[in-house]
Amino acid sequence: MPQSLAKVAIHLVFSTKNRTPLLKDAKIRKELYAYMATILRDNVDSPAVLINGVEDHIHVLGLLSRKFAIKDIVQEAKTETSKWLKKQSPALSKFAWQAGYGVFSVSESKIPEVKRYIDNQEEHHRKMSFQDEFRALCKRHGIELDERYAWD
Repeated sequence: MPQSLAKVAIHLVFSTKNRTPLLKDAKIRKELYAYMATILRDNVDSPAVLINGVEDHIHVLGLLSRKFAIKDIVQEAKTETSKWLKKQSPALSKFAWQAGYGVFSVSESKIPEVKRYIDNQEEHHRKMSFQDEFRALCKRHGIELDERYAWD
């Protein structure tokens, strides 16, 4: 076959450093999601399908590039958005994302379900903390979570 084709959907999750609720401003969050979508599309050829979150973490449903490793995609998204956020207000001047992340594969048939889940983050987190959500995602995907290293 002379062509290389791929469509790999991922669900990426990461939080602010120490889960500090620095993203309380809904307007900043909306601008952040748009900026991150641009970074993912233009810098690492990994277009976002949907980005949403709450004051202390973010979810991305995206399509994985064939040209970049997952760690490089995540690093680019975190680095560029962190730099951008620090310029938005004095309250965000020391903004940082946590060092780690979770990334989970999403089958084509589950994309609508994951979209609904990501779209309803605010409602979802009225009932569940980020830590409990992340534990559940890891369990659902068969990942053993070592909590000594999960919550920086």
